[in-house]
Amino acid sequence: MNTVLIAIIVVNVLISYKGFNDLSFFRKYEFHIGSIRSGEQIRMLSSGFLHADMTHLIFNMLTLWFFAPVVISYLGDFSFLLVYFGSLIFGSLLTMVFHKNDYGYRAVGASGAVTGVLYSAILLQPDMMLGIFFIIPMPAYIFGILYLLYSIYGMKAKNDNIGHTAHFGGAVGGYLITLLKEPTLLVDHTLMVILLAIPIVILFVMEKMGKL
Repeated sequence: MNTVLIAIIVVNVLISYKGFNDLSFFRKYEFHIGSIRSGEQIRMLSSGFLHADMTHLIFNMLTLWFFAPVVISYLGDFSFLLVYFGSLIFGSLLTMVFHKNDYGYRAVGASGAVTGVLYSAILLQPDMMLGIFFIIPMPAYIFGILYLLYSIYGMKAKNDNIGHTAHFGGAVGGYLITLLKEPTLLVDHTLMVILLAIPIVILFVMEKMGKL
């Protein structure tokens, strides 16, 4: 078991548990546009270690547990941390861009960081298979593309409380950081690099056209 991965999970569990039982702590460190715009930038990082409930926490940590070892085995501990925290920040930054005028917008969760790790793992090992609902086999890259297309739908529909923008920003962060760390992927996995970029391009085209 990797010590860095265990440490990340433990910190998530401890801070989330504190938030479950202390509403003032939760409110102080959650992602909140109005507070961030008034100078509390720490929320862009701290919100990534809070979760709405136990199910939210378990889902994120299980996903991290499955995909982080791939990133660590290819890139090492330091670059894994770079992908994790870089994706978390990318998720927060994209959320700020898309919701900058919604002063009441709130969000929590490690989903941006975890999605970045997921996208990084897919780039590094595109031939791996996933078991959707632990049963249905699906190539990881198909899952990654569908996940981001669903995130675009969620951002457009605005009919749930899921931080789709943070997921998407996290994926962009994981994608870019991984390519910066391993530029040979542009040659070795060219088709995969292009395929995984498609939903990212779609999002920014839709934003430019005012479709979100």
